[in-house]
Amino acid sequence: MEDTVTRGRGKEGGCGVYVLPSPTELARAVAGRLWEIARERGDAGPVHIALPGGETPRKVYETLAAEPYRGRFPWGSVHFWQTDERFVPASHPRSNRRMIAEALLSRAPVPRGNFHGIDTSLPGPLEAARAYEANLRRAIPKAPGGVPRLDAVVLGIGADGHTASLFPGSPALAESRALALPAEGGDPPMSRVTMTLPLLNAALRGIFVVQGEGKANALRNVVAAFRDPSLRTPALPATLVTPRRGTVLVLADAEAASLLPAEWRGPG
Repeated sequence: MEDTVTRGRGKEGGCGVYVLPSPTELARAVAGRLWEIARERGDAGPVHIALPGGETPRKVYETLAAEPYRGRFPWGSVHFWQTDERFVPASHPRSNRRMIAEALLSRAPVPRGNFHGIDTSLPGPLEAARAYEANLRRAIPKAPGGVPRLDAVVLGIGADGHTASLFPGSPALAESRALALPAEGGDPPMSRVTMTLPLLNAALRGIFVVQGEGKANALRNVVAAFRDPSLRTPALPATLVTPRRGTVLVLADAEAASLLPAEWRGPG
C-alpha cells in the first residue's frame, strides 16, 4: 500500500485519495511521499516543505527520522517551514515548533539553518507574521505572480473543517496578498500565526493527512468539495486549498475515511 501511495500521481489540478489501514501505515505513507518529493528534485536546488503541528503528524515525523528514511532522506537539501503556530513560547507544551523539534529535528540530521520556524519571541502575532513572511519571500523561489512556491504543503483537517490555523469565519480566509497573518481559534481559542491561502495555493502539492473517526464527517465534506468545486466554502476552510498548478493528495487512515464512498478513493 505504501508503494502505491508514494508513486501515486493525481492529474494536474486533481485530487487523489488513499486510505491506509492504520495510523502506523498512514505515517509510513506520508513519510514515503515526502521522501519521494525530496528525491525528485535531485540536484535542481533546495526543496521547500511546509509542516503542520498537532498530534496527527507527530508519528509522521518520527517515522521520517527513523530508518529507512533517516538514511535515505536528502536532509541537506530540504528546508522545512511551519504552516502555522500557536503564539506561545517555543518551550510551551502546545507549541508546534516544540513538537516538530522533539519528533523530527532532534532525531534526524536536519541542518540548523534548514528549519524555518515562526518566531513567537517577538512582541505579538502581527510582528511574528510579518517577520515570517519576509523570510518566506527571501528564501523561496517565486511562482508566476510573485508568490513563493513551496514544493509541498502538508496539512491536517480539523473536525470543523479548518486547516493550518484557518478556521471557519476567519478574516484571514479573505486575504489575497499577505502570506502569513495572525489568527484566532482552536479549543481552547488561542492567538496564532498561519500561512494564508495565497501561499498555500501557490504550492506545487498539497498533502492532507487525516486520522481518526472524529475527522470522518469533515473529511467526507472536504473530499466532496474537491470533487465538486461548487461545494467549496469558507465554512470548510480546507476546501479552499486548491493549488492552481499542482495537485492535492489526501492520505487518511481507515477510521477517518469510514464515510468515504469506495468510488472516491484512488487517483484523482
